[in-house]
Amino acid sequence: MMSKPSPEDDIHRIETLMQTYIEGGRTGSVETLRPIFHELATICGYVGPDLFAGPIAMFYDWHTENGPAADLEVGDRRIDVEGSAASVRIELDNWTGHRFTDFFTLVKIEDQWQIMSKVFYLHPE
Repeated sequence: MMSKPSPEDDIHRIETLMQTYIEGGRTGSVETLRPIFHELATICGYVGPDLFAGPIAMFYDWHTENGPAADLEVGDRRIDVEGSAASVRIELDNWTGHRFTDFFTLVKIEDQWQIMSKVFYLHPE
């Protein structure tokens, strides 16, 4: 009988997933990002006075237009896991000149963590 993953295993797997997110940002590769987001994932936040909300494809389009964030700096990361649900908060600076605080919700589907939503705060320049 297979053993159930420990909470530490889940945290490690989520940390690995978030590292993939960071790598996708640094390289500008949407193809790196796609597997970590569920196909029904959404994005929401404000860009200036405008609400930027909808399917995660909006993020892919924005990322493609803005290109690689080669100098991306990662700050504080917080992960909270309860069973098959998790949340992550991450501070990112210099994503193509922008500073973000990102909030993610994740769900474990068939033993794989996937991002279901990304809510962001774009800090004033």
